[in-house]
Amino acid sequence: MTSVQRESFGTLPGSGETVERFRLHSSSVTVEVLSLGCIITALKTPDKAGRVADIVLGFDNLENYLSKHPYFGAVIGRVANRIAKGKFTVEGKEYQLAINNGPNSIHGGIKGFDKMLWNAEVLPNSVRFSRISPDGEEGYPGELKVWVTYTLDEGELSINYRAQTDKTTPINLTNHSYFNLAGQGSQNIYDHEVCIAAEEYLPVDDTMIPTGEIACVHDTLFDLRKPVKLGRQMEKLGGYDHNFCLDFSKDLHYCARVWHPDTGRVLEVSTTQPGLQFYTANFLDGSLKGKGGAVYPKHSAFCMETQNWPDAVNKREKESVIKEPLTQSCPSRSSRSTGRPGFLDIHNEYV
Repeated sequence: MTSVQRESFGTLPGSGETVERFRLHSSSVTVEVLSLGCIITALKTPDKAGRVADIVLGFDNLENYLSKHPYFGAVIGRVANRIAKGKFTVEGKEYQLAINNGPNSIHGGIKGFDKMLWNAEVLPNSVRFSRISPDGEEGYPGELKVWVTYTLDEGELSINYRAQTDKTTPINLTNHSYFNLAGQGSQNIYDHEVCIAAEEYLPVDDTMIPTGEIACVHDTLFDLRKPVKLGRQMEKLGGYDHNFCLDFSKDLHYCARVWHPDTGRVLEVSTTQPGLQFYTANFLDGSLKGKGGAVYPKHSAFCMETQNWPDAVNKREKESVIKEPLTQSCPSRSSRSTGRPGFLDIHNEYV
């Protein structure tokens, strides 16, 4: 059984609105989430010897989360990842978004879902966040109602995303947690072993926009179908920030596994989405002071961002990221708990 505690984490400057922190605790895992950006601020789990550590990067206080940071633990929307030149066309009308990543738009714009205060409701084993994104917010068409539910069941964390719109609009939601299975504050992830169930990946141009090619991973540094040690791969590549192409299935399916041999911690990821953006914190530079005074240098974490393909709204995959108006709600789906010691399963479900 999971207990859920609710407490104040601080107030927003200007409005004085309260930011709440929710602590979900099972027999083996503790997850802490804010009503600001649905941010996962802590994820505590034992190693093979029973020693508990926090395995996600973040901050100790609200002030740092309100400052500029690389989306630590946040829900990203309306559209995660990059949109080329910040432009897209829906139903014959071109829309221009804010340019906030080189020549492109990234992660929902200047003030995306990660910077918004969400409504929160405590449910059995869960916290459900919701908000209404008004028509025109950050340049996107249509009023969008969004629900994000975090459910903790023993060693399984499920993140369920649901959206409803009154106009045709692109939507692509994800969570941007930064993991280090040795414990947050550890200096690199080179001793982690990763496996991603993908036959193909998307090559990118020098602005990190997919070129349009869908490339086979065979005999490349992107072939992670069998477990490989990250340090060996990244020594040759310099780091990952690429979309791996998963099965186009709406059913929940396994997509990735990361193992830290020294601690025995294992992270398994499942999703209903067709893409996994695997990112190895290439842009962290040690300038941010994290939890407990930790310094976060380059390659000190990894992200497993389950989502649609980057810039899909401008590619042949456009229909997969466009959401048409809905007049009825969508039911959520459940997922299986394993509860294995030392394991953490994260299930990302989109309905």
